[in-house]
Formats: sequence, structure tokens, C-alpha cells
Amino acid sequence: MPSIERHRLFDRSIVLPAIRDSFRKLDPRLQAKNPVMFVVLVGAVLVTVLLGRDLLMNAGRDLLFDVQIALWLWFTLLFANFAEAMAEGRGKAQAAALKKGRTETVARRLTKKGEEKVGATSLRKGDRVVVEAGEAIPGDGTVVEGIGSVD
Repeated sequence: MPSIERHRLFDRSIVLPAIRDSFRKLDPRLQAKNPVMFVVLVGAVLVTVLLGRDLLMNAGRDLLFDVQIALWLWFTLLFANFAEAMAEGRGKAQAAALKKGRTETVARRLTKKGEEKVGATSLRKGDRVVVEAGEAIPGDGTVVEGIGSVD
């Protein structure tokens, strides 16, 4: 049975691209696909611009609250983008592991002469294979003879 690679919660091969993608996803064209996050982006930009204006004009009032609001909005955006990029990275890693497992799986194809061992990727529609308890199922299909219970 092919083994599926298990990744730690913060696997370096997933986290580093996710950090990079969380900044790339700040692009307003990408954020516009998610209306809630787009509104947060607009609010973060607006608060940051107004904060910059107040700092340049030396408004003379306590700007700590404004700084906190700006930081929280930017943190929210980056964290949401990071979480989305992590989920995408994990999905891609799982798909790659499953694809790798499929290419390594050996099938016992039935022929007129008996059984022959072939790679799962060489199976075609209409091929019949033998699968016993504990073996990996080499592809999609229908149980023709016997019973089947799949984990």
C-alpha cells in the first residue's frame, strides 16, 4: 500500500512559500475575489494613508489608537492570506503524494494466460485486476466478483 507523506503543521517547504504568497495576495485584483477581505484591504490602506497624513502634519494628538487600528487591519489581511496559502500548499502536497503513490502502485492484471504485474498507470478501461485484503487498489473500478470493503 503506498504511504502518504505526513507533513508537520509548520513544514518549511509549505510555510516559506505561504509567507511569500501572503504578500503576493495583497494585490487588489486578487483581493477583489473575496469581498470581505477586499473591504479590509481598503480600510487598511485608508487608515494607513490617513495615519501618514496625520504624522506628516504633526496633528499633535495621540496617534497610538490609529497605529493600532492600522496594524490590526494589516495583520488580519496577512494572516488570512497566510492561512489560505497554507491550505493551498497542503492541498498541493497531498495531491503530489497521491499522484506519486499511483505511479508506484503495482496492479495484478488478469489476462487470458493468468495474472501479470503491471504499473497502475498502464491500466486501461475494461482491464480486470485482482486485489486481495491489505493491497492497494490500483485505480477506480467496480467489484466484479467477491466482496469489497475499502478503507
